Amino acid sequence: MQKKKIVGLVMALGLAGLFLTACGKQQTTSKQQELRLSASAPLDTIDISKATGYGQTGNVFESFYRLGKNGQPTAGLAKKATVSADGLTWTFTLRDAKWSNGDQITAQDFVYSWRRSLTPKTASPYAYLFSGVKNADAISKGKLPVEQLGIKALDNKTVEISLEKPIAYFKVLMAYPLFGPQNQKVVEKYGKKYATNSKYMVYSGPFVIKDWTGTSDKWSFQKNPNYWDKKQVKLDKISYKVVSNPNTGYELYQQDKLDMTPLSSQQVKNYKNSSEFKQYPYSYVAFLAYNFNATNAANKKALNNQNIRRALSLALDRKVLTKKVFGDGSQVPTGFVANDLAKNPQTGVDFAKEQAVTKTVAYDANLAQKYWRKGLTETGLKELTFNILASSDAPTNDALTQYLQSQYTKVLPGLKVKVQNIPGKSALERARKGEFDIYVSGWGGDFNDPITFLQIPLTGTSYNYGNYSNSEYDRLIAKATNEDANDKLARWNDLVAAAKLFNSQQGVSPLYQQTTAYLQKKRVKGIIHNTAGTQWNYKYAYLK
Repeated sequence: MQKKKIVGLVMALGLAGLFLTACGKQQTTSKQQELRLSASAPLDTIDISKATGYGQTGNVFESFYRLGKNGQPTAGLAKKATVSADGLTWTFTLRDAKWSNGDQITAQDFVYSWRRSLTPKTASPYAYLFSGVKNADAISKGKLPVEQLGIKALDNKTVEISLEKPIAYFKVLMAYPLFGPQNQKVVEKYGKKYATNSKYMVYSGPFVIKDWTGTSDKWSFQKNPNYWDKKQVKLDKISYKVVSNPNTGYELYQQDKLDMTPLSSQQVKNYKNSSEFKQYPYSYVAFLAYNFNATNAANKKALNNQNIRRALSLALDRKVLTKKVFGDGSQVPTGFVANDLAKNPQTGVDFAKEQAVTKTVAYDANLAQKYWRKGLTETGLKELTFNILASSDAPTNDALTQYLQSQYTKVLPGLKVKVQNIPGKSALERARKGEFDIYVSGWGGDFNDPITFLQIPLTGTSYNYGNYSNSEYDRLIAKATNEDANDKLARWNDLVAAAKLFNSQQGVSPLYQQTTAYLQKKRVKGIIHNTAGTQWNYKYAYLK
């Protein structure tokens, strides 16, 4: 929101992994490798069926693959995979791997996990990612029993997956922890207690979680002694502490109690020339989500007016926002889909370049005022007051909302803005209930394909908090994922057309693409960071 993902990954953090920071002991020895990390918010869940992102937990749960460098799937629980010529049947052969409690990881564990995630009563926020697996959509809607899902165990070590259509990004999708196994015996043993505490869980990845109680502001990852590739894992322990204030993080870093700490906009300006300054880009695009079903009648009418939404977008100078207000390396987006996520299969051109629509995100005060006046005339309104909802957990949100309030008041006559910066969990809850006019939200790619963004605005999706709905947009995405699914170029063109439609309408107004700046101790080595999916991979990390 992890995302994803929308959630405002940065903003609302069920996805605490975005602000993960790495940490280390003041004195380490060859016997004890402890990395101390901070997180901007507590872990909200360790149930892979119910998680809204896997920024941290990708290190304790593993699927058929795991995400390696440059977003590429690398060896995971599958030792080999084959795919049929028509792209509709994938067969995975599992390696000899065990759960953290010593149980064998079997093909049936994958079958059980997938069925559990798609059972409607589980209410998995990521159920839509299974779309394309045989019968997944019908099962998630309660129209078919989970036993008819296109996954089966041919034997203890062989998983066969049947698709309704070829999925271009299926291999990288299978590196996402959502698609990993779950131990049915453990789920049933703990019942309602399952995943409410780190001791009511078993783990398939390089680490296990300790001392997490469901509300903890401290917990740790410890090396999993039963992990199949444990010889590659150098860290004995990763200790986490919730640090919501960048100034507190900096103090802990200076005291050598953290090896890495994210910087606020002001801190970036002070420390960008430090030898320990480091930037981690992410395919996270922050945006303004408009509530098309706002409870205030005047605001609902206004936000459903395309000219008013265009005015709200054009009134913002994103270059000033990223360079001067933030100064952390964040980029100006071209549209809803992040830069450097995917390239045209024929020309190699970035999707972000192809999706661009002129006069939608470039600052133009005069044109903004023109659209504003036109929109007010069309709606019969003379003045408006919008409430902007944002998460106070994000280090940049205070500066961002101050900028929005100032800029809108200056550029758009008759507009008043009230800001509600509240804790991320509360902000997310309000967003889910539709209790906002405009929500500072965002989405981080779950994998390297434009569809990871473009699924969100579809009518009725769980992260479409503003309830955007457009039949032509839905048709283009359906075409890309069905009749054109096996034609790379045709599929690409469908997605570009959908993105252009969404961007021209300003279904949301993109603000910036995130780059988080850190101070990082030079002794920290081996971290794999990705711009999409499981952002942080500590399997090969160590302290020198």
